[in-house]
Amino acid sequence: MSDPLASLDADPALAAVVLEIESHTAEGGWDQPARLYALVSTADLARREPDLAAAMGLDAASAAGSMTPIEQEQLPTGQMLEEALLGIVWPDGVVGCAAVVERLVLPPGVDHDVPEDPQEAARFAREHPDRQEVRIVAGVTRGGSAYSALRMRAHDDAASVVGGPDLVPSLTRLLRATLHTEDQMESTEDEA
Repeated sequence: MSDPLASLDADPALAAVVLEIESHTAEGGWDQPARLYALVSTADLARREPDLAAAMGLDAASAAGSMTPIEQEQLPTGQMLEEALLGIVWPDGVVGCAAVVERLVLPPGVDHDVPEDPQEAARFAREHPDRQEVRIVAGVTRGGSAYSALRMRAHDDAASVVGGPDLVPSLTRLLRATLHTEDQMESTEDEA
């Protein structure tokens, strides 16, 4: 399989931290709850928290241009990640964010068969014979970069992880919205 970091459009620091999160999550196996991470500048973290940086083995060279993921508290039971993201706004010190979620993916061409009711649609997906289970790790930065890594349960090895900047646009759009206050989003819309 191709190197997930090879995409020319990818922000290398973001791609590296997304793949780090994916690898860490994979160590825990499947059927995990959704996770949310704040991404902070490793250099800023090392400057503000020198003891923590030393404990993590970070020096000035390793900190330059990289990001450190900080896992957030687990989502409330029963709350979907997408719902939780609608109510989150990150503080300025957060340079990006990432999310991990497992989903069922259906093959192309069955969209017209999926029921309208969300509970029926979920049942339909769980019972479909051609469904695939996938773990998605998506990350975005305030600078506008996005990167995602996908691992299918049927091909559960690091060499089969697929990565790229635009693999899950709906999730990256939700993540981007958490990095902007309403005032910032309105001024961006006014500029467009």
